[in-house]
Formats: sequence, structure tokens, C-alpha cells
Amino acid sequence: MKHLFLIILLGLFAQGAQAETRVPQNQSEITLSFAPLVRETAPAVVNIYVRFVTQARARTPFMDDPFFERLFEGFGQPQPRVQNSLGSGVILGDDGIVVSNYHVVGQATDIRVVLNDGREYDAGVLLGDQESDLAILKIDDAKDLPFLSLRDSETVEVGELTLAIGNPFGVGQTVSSGIVSGLARSGGSNGRGAGYFIQTDAPINPGNSGGALIDMRGQLLGINTRILSRSGGSNGIGFAIPADLVAAFVKQARDGNDRFIRPWAGATGQAVDADLAESLGRDRPGGIMLAGLHPASPLAEAGFEVGDVVLAVDGATVGSPGEMLFRMSVASDQNSATMTRLRDGEEDVLTVALIPPPDSPPREETTLSEEASLPGLTLARINPAVLAELNLPIAADGVVVLDEGPIGRRVGLRRGDVLQRIDRQDIETPAQAATILSEARRGTTVRAVRGNSRIVLRF
Repeated sequence: MKHLFLIILLGLFAQGAQAETRVPQNQSEITLSFAPLVRETAPAVVNIYVRFVTQARARTPFMDDPFFERLFEGFGQPQPRVQNSLGSGVILGDDGIVVSNYHVVGQATDIRVVLNDGREYDAGVLLGDQESDLAILKIDDAKDLPFLSLRDSETVEVGELTLAIGNPFGVGQTVSSGIVSGLARSGGSNGRGAGYFIQTDAPINPGNSGGALIDMRGQLLGINTRILSRSGGSNGIGFAIPADLVAAFVKQARDGNDRFIRPWAGATGQAVDADLAESLGRDRPGGIMLAGLHPASPLAEAGFEVGDVVLAVDGATVGSPGEMLFRMSVASDQNSATMTRLRDGEEDVLTVALIPPPDSPPREETTLSEEASLPGLTLARINPAVLAELNLPIAADGVVVLDEGPIGRRVGLRRGDVLQRIDRQDIETPAQAATILSEARRGTTVRAVRGNSRIVLRF
């Protein structure tokens, strides 16, 4: 009996040892090891080495002094300075299309893409967008490129297993695991990206930017773009740009666009919270209440009015203005989208045209001559395209500063300032402002709006 027990025990040990060394054979067994999945997907994730040139001025002992620093503003000639950085990218087609973050490659003068198998290629930026923090690259003369397919973002669920692949801290390609922690995240406020992210707890560190967040089928969930951290390292809160938005960028790049044409809503709104939902007779929060509409807004053209609530875009519910813009940007029909409207307790569906911000009326760009009081100052008439470019309030109107010029910058003007009056004269056109500033020979007073504040400059 004792010998029989030993034989059974040895058999169990043998089976356990065999199970530990056996490669998973099917989808259900892949949870025992990520190795087969990594082997399949990692070759499509690349390291990106970037070189760019910045202009830096010589420092003086007074540059950090609160009193003297303005006296030395502009001191010395700018000197070119070469800087290097690194990041990650993902190959999305055998035609050499690579996606990465704008903050990795957007200002680069030289880009080198290194594949997992050691091959190296030069690359150029086809399309970049700082607001979404995405850039589409193209590598030429490359053959037999591995690439990843894109996952439909509408099918992603919280709790799914994920892998993050990238080049953290420049140590080489690295894989980390986690889950989808949340959807429709705003991603914090560090100045990059807009509106809608997939949140993951898979460790993401500097150098992971532009890398892949994949699911257990090897499909691309999103492009890793940022972390929420006080120390600069991963604290388990990372954000990825959803694959649906990546797909929209790739399509426009392949169509020949050099910048991302984002649908323009021409509207402002606020998320419907619990209190607002109760006042509307709703049993739960959700949707966007429109607080402002530009006269040229496609929503106004479709029949929306201030006070209406947008509940869904193409059938997908929206909970924030950023999510609404995301839904418009990834609409399957590039010409229009359906929007569910709530008005007076009744719901209906309207079709809204997806258009870029109109560049009309003409912006009438005007640059002051060298003889003017503010040489090099460039002004333009505000239209929807200018509103979008400078991120101005939709109610802004009149004349805006596009470039301050060297003197304008010193006296305090900033790009995006909306001019209202110059020397007691109301400003209506760029030409009028240019004439007044060109003829000014004494002290000049400029009244302008900067963001939500009114400013007065005297010089």
C-alpha cells in the first residue's frame, strides 16, 4: 500500500513538472503564460529614436532674478542645441505605416525606427496632431513588416487583461501586464491629448509613450500616451488613446492629409450631472446640455438649440464634451452622424453634418511693417477656423493676434489675444488695427481679451 501511494505521488509530481514547462496550446491555456502572445505581437512594436534642434539663448547671472530678468529678455543670439529622445511606436500595415505619440516625434528633425529583429529605418511624419497627441509615420523600402490589427473600441470592457509593450527608460523592449481599469477617462490635465482614453494599470513609464496596449487576442486596444504620477514613474494609472481614433488618423494619413481634420461642433456644453438630470425629469445623469452654439455650427443647422441635451452620437451614449467630440471624430460615416436629442422631455434623432471649421469669412491676415510701432505683429479676423486653431471661445469675435512680433511680445501681447480697442477706437478689422498702430507716434493703449480676462496694455 505504501509503495502504491509513492507511485501515485511521483506521478502527480511528474504531471506538475510537465504542466509547468509545457507551452500553452489553446486560448484557454494562454492565461498560464503570455509568452505565445508576446512572441506574436512584440515584433510589430518598434523603438523610435528622435533627434531635434532647439534654439537656446545664452544664460546670464540675472536671468532668474525677478527684477532684472525682464531687462535681459532676448539677451544674446539664439544658439542651436541638438537634443535626443526616445519613445515607442506600432506598425499598423505592411505599407510601413507606424503610429506614435506627437510628443515623441512631432518636432523631430531626424527619426530612426528600430524593429524588434534589429532592422533600422529612417522615417518621416505623414500626419501629426498635438491636441490628440498622435502622429502617423511612414518608413520606406521595408519588406515583410509585422503589424497589428485594431480592436473595435466599442467592444472593450473594464476588467479585460492587457499587455503594454514599449521601451521604458530606454532599457529595451519591455512587456508589462494589467487590466483595463476604466473607459472614457479624461486623462488628467498635463496639456496633451483630449477627451477620451482607456485607463490601464499595466505599468507604463517614460519611453513607453507611443507603445502598444494589446488584448489577449493580440489586437491593438490603444496607444500608450501618458501616466498619472507625482514621481514620474508608474503608479498604476496609465492612459491609452483608443484604437478607433488611431484608425481615423491612419485613414486620413493614407488619404494624403498632413494634418488631422477634426469635425467641428461649434458648440459648448456641460455634462448632465445628477442635479441637472433631476431638473430635466431624468432618473439618471448622462448627456451634454448645450450652453452655446456658433451661428455656423452644424448642430444649429441640424436643429439643435441652446438648452437641448445631446444624449448619444451614432447610438453611443456620451457623458462629457470630450467624449462627444471623440464620437464625432470616429464616426463610421465620415460625412454625418446621428445625434439623439432631448428637448422638453421628448427624445428624437437628428442627422448632423461632420464638417471642418469653416474658414469664412476670410481671415484677412495682416502683418505690420517694420516702420509700425509693433513691427511683425500679425492679426486676423476671427472665423470658425481661427476659433478652432487658437482654441478661442465660440463667442469670440473681431480681430485676434496670430503672431506678436518681437516688440509686441515684449510689451505683453500674446498669440490668441482678441483686440477690442486701440487708443479709444473700437477694432473691427485687421486692416483698421494695422492702420492705427502704424500711425501711432505717442503712447498707445490696447484693450484686449485673453481667455476669460480683460487686459489693458500701455506702451
